[in-house]
Amino acid sequence: MNLSNLGEFSIEYKYESDLKDRPHIKSAKDAYEVVKLVFDAKKIGLQEQAVVLFLNNANTVIGCCNLSSGSLTSAIIDMRYILALALKLMATSVIISHNHPSGKMKASEQDIQLTKKLNRALDQIDVKLLDLIIVSPFNEYLSLKDEGIF
Repeated sequence: MNLSNLGEFSIEYKYESDLKDRPHIKSAKDAYEVVKLVFDAKKIGLQEQAVVLFLNNANTVIGCCNLSSGSLTSAIIDMRYILALALKLMATSVIISHNHPSGKMKASEQDIQLTKKLNRALDQIDVKLLDLIIVSPFNEYLSLKDEGIF
C-alpha cells in the first residue's frame, strides 16, 4: 500500500480581531444578543434556522456559524459538524440556538432530545454545552438551561 498519494493536510485558524473585542457570555440574555446577530433577520419569522456559538474557557466567543436554514418547522443540526468545528476552534464550550418562526416559546420533545444527545456527544470530547436557546421573531427567547430542561 502506497500512502504517498493521500496528500497532507493541516488544520489552522486565526483570529481576525482581538479576543478582547469579542463578546463575553455571562448569561442566556448575553448569548441571545449575540445569536440574534447571526440569524438571517429576514427569515426569522419564515423558516427555522440553527446557529452555534463557540466559546473559549473565559466564555468569550471565538467563533459562530449559521448551521442551516430549514423549513417552517425544522432545521438540520448536524452533530458531526458541530463537533468538528468545536475541535478545530479548540472551543471549551458551545451554545446552540434555533428559532421558532411561529413564535411559540415552548421547547418541543425533539428540542429536548436533541439537547440531551448533543450534550452527551460534546461531553465525549470535553466540550460543554452551555445552553440551547430558542429565539422567536418577536424578540423573545427561551433558555433550556434556565428552564432546567438539561
